[in-house]
Amino acid sequence: MTYKFLEPITLKSGVKVKNRVVLPPMTETMALNNGEISRDELRYTALHAGGVGLFITPVAYINERAKGFEGELSVAEDRFIPGLNKMATTIQQNGSKAILQIFSAGRMSNSAILRGHKPVSASAVPAPRPGMETPEELTNAEIEQTITDFGAATRRAIQAGFDGVEIHGANTYLIQQFFSPHSNRRTDKWGGSVEKRMTFPLRVIAEVQKAVATYADRPFVVGYRFSPEEIEEPGIRMADTLKLVAKLDTLGLDYLHVSMGYVWRPSINDKSNKTPLIDQIQDVAKETPLISVGDVKTPVDAERVMDDGIDFVAIGRESIREPHWVEKVEAGAEDSIRYTLPLADLDELGIASPYFDFLQMMDMGGANIGFTPAVGAVVEGDQADVVFRK
Repeated sequence: MTYKFLEPITLKSGVKVKNRVVLPPMTETMALNNGEISRDELRYTALHAGGVGLFITPVAYINERAKGFEGELSVAEDRFIPGLNKMATTIQQNGSKAILQIFSAGRMSNSAILRGHKPVSASAVPAPRPGMETPEELTNAEIEQTITDFGAATRRAIQAGFDGVEIHGANTYLIQQFFSPHSNRRTDKWGGSVEKRMTFPLRVIAEVQKAVATYADRPFVVGYRFSPEEIEEPGIRMADTLKLVAKLDTLGLDYLHVSMGYVWRPSINDKSNKTPLIDQIQDVAKETPLISVGDVKTPVDAERVMDDGIDFVAIGRESIREPHWVEKVEAGAEDSIRYTLPLADLDELGIASPYFDFLQMMDMGGANIGFTPAVGAVVEGDQADVVFRK
C-alpha cells in the first residue's frame, strides 16, 4: 500500500524532508547531571533514528535558570556543542533531519533542580500543582536576557550541525507562561491583553530567526510548539490560541507543532464545541505546515491524519515501543510492528534505568506506554493496553 505519510516535503526554509513522519520531543532523563550528552542518550538516539523525516530531540535548556528536570540536555554554553554535534550526526545518519528543541522551564522547576536558585516566571504565581514553589517574577532586563539566550541557543544548534530548532512554547513552560493569563499577571508591555501576552513568544521567535539569518550557512528549520488550551482559571482558551496562530502564520515558520495527547481531541473547556482542535487550528494556519501528535499507533492512524490535510504526523509513545516503525511500513512488514513494550526488550530499545523510571511513572499516571506485565501480574483487558505493575 502507498501511504501519503511516506511522501517527501520541502519546507519554507528549503530543507527537504524525506517523509511526513515525526519523532516528537520526549523526555528521556538520560543526559548527564550537568546537561551533557551521555552514552545512554546517544545509544538511544542511534537506535531510534533513521526512519522518520524529522527527529525532534528531547528539550534542551537555554540558560542555568531554565532547567526543568534532572537528566535534561543543555544548550546553555558553547562547551556543550561537541556533544550536541554527536547527537545531530547520529540522527542524520540515515537521512532524518535533526531538530533541537529549546526552552526554559520557568515556574515548572524548583530550587533543588536549579541548585539553590528559585524558579522564574512571568509573574510570581505558583503552578497549581502540589509542591510547586512560588517563582520570582522576571525583571525587564532578565526577560531581555532570556530572549537573547534563545538566540544564543539557536546559534549553538547551528554550529553543532542540527538542521533546525523547535521553540518549545507548550506544556506549561516559560513561553506558555507568558502567554497564559494564569501565570502572567503583569501590567507592563509583557502582559495584560492577549496581544501583550503574545509579546514574549513573538520576540523569542524573532530572536531565533535573527540568529538563523546571522549564523546559518545552509537551510535551517525553525518550528514552534504550543498547547491549545489550559484547564486553569483564568487560562488559555481556544479564542486566545487562534489569535496566536493567526499571528504565527505570518512569520514564515517552517511548521507549527500542536501538542496534545490525542490528535482528534475537542475542547476541554467548551464541551459544546465538538470540532477537533486540530481542525480549528488548520482553518487559521493557512500558510504554515502543521505537525499533529497524540495516540497515533498504526499506519491507518497515521494515514487518517494525512487524509485530514495535516502535513506531518508525529508518533511518540509508539516510537518508544517500535523504533523501526517507518522502516517496517516501507518494507511491507506492518504485521511485525511492536505495539507493546516487553520488559525483556528494554536494553534492545536503549531504555536505560532513568528513562524506564520516568516511563513507569508516566504509565502509572495513565499514559498507556504499553508495558507487558511482569510475571505474576494481573492482566486486565487488551494485552496491548496493559499497564505494568510492580
